[in-house]
Amino acid sequence: MATMRSVVLKAPIAGLPQPQDFSFADSEIPALGEHQFLIEHRIVSVDPGVRSRLSATGASYAPPIPPGGRIDGFVVGQVTESRNERFPVGTWVTAGGGWASHSIGDGRGYIMPLPDNGLPRSLWLGILGIPGMTSWFGLKRVSAMREGAHVLVTSAAGVVGATAGQLAKAWGAASVVGIAGGQDKCDWLTRECGFDAAIDYKGTDDLAGAIAAAMPKGVDLLFDNVGNAMIDTVLPLMRLNGHIVVSGQVADYSVPHDQRVGITNTAEFIAKRLTMRGLVVFDDIPQFAAAQAEMGGMIRDGKLVYREELFDGLDQLPQAFCGLFTGANFGRRLVRLGDA
Repeated sequence: MATMRSVVLKAPIAGLPQPQDFSFADSEIPALGEHQFLIEHRIVSVDPGVRSRLSATGASYAPPIPPGGRIDGFVVGQVTESRNERFPVGTWVTAGGGWASHSIGDGRGYIMPLPDNGLPRSLWLGILGIPGMTSWFGLKRVSAMREGAHVLVTSAAGVVGATAGQLAKAWGAASVVGIAGGQDKCDWLTRECGFDAAIDYKGTDDLAGAIAAAMPKGVDLLFDNVGNAMIDTVLPLMRLNGHIVVSGQVADYSVPHDQRVGITNTAEFIAKRLTMRGLVVFDDIPQFAAAQAEMGGMIRDGKLVYREELFDGLDQLPQAFCGLFTGANFGRRLVRLGDA
């Protein structure tokens, strides 16, 4: 019988993940049951939010992945065998198939056929996928984004941050400032993504002062992908009735829960009537198609830009993932397993 190859977790991880924390497992592809179909993966994503599930404790809305468990990730693939009339052989899909060569679906959960919109299929794992939807609904639903807002985006050179900043500009923000690590990333944000300014956090010893200088009127909306220390730094700079979107915590994922920095500037919530909300974008799946169609048009019109970093081969998944936590990535990291 044919086999599928998967990347699995060796043991719960403490600290920064390393490639040796993962191993490879082969298994037979079982016969399909009623309504099932086989997906051959062509592109697989690596996602920083998975880090919280690789420790014994600290996972958020999804449980920890046990030793020997397949690592989660989103995929673009093609149906190669099917007993489901909604997903016939040849259908291109995006799904949560994980770090593997194949997966079996039944049409439930996060899986959707890909429309032929003339754009690269890889975008369904980035700006048109879960990251881009996080940006869209983080602004639209969670932040109640309004015209004239002064917006600060952290981890701004990542796909979520870069997309959020561009959407904020398109929707009438008075100013958008990004925080990123490295001058090359900051230059890309201002030259290509339309950010009004970008701050290299690696190049300053006074991040709060740098933010205040770039945003003299203060911050109406903080779209944060970094974590508690960043939020605490920005709180004194927030404006009256400001909003904070907690989108990700890339700086905190590898820190044990009881050792993470706390948020101390809580008096700002009272004085400035602030609102802070987190989001799980899977709550918005029924509205994805309309958002993706509009964003696709913006990409074709040159109003949204993106970057991708492509690796080749299933064995590159651990390395590609671990680099997310050292600042090595610049753009959406994806691993190609075949032509797409």
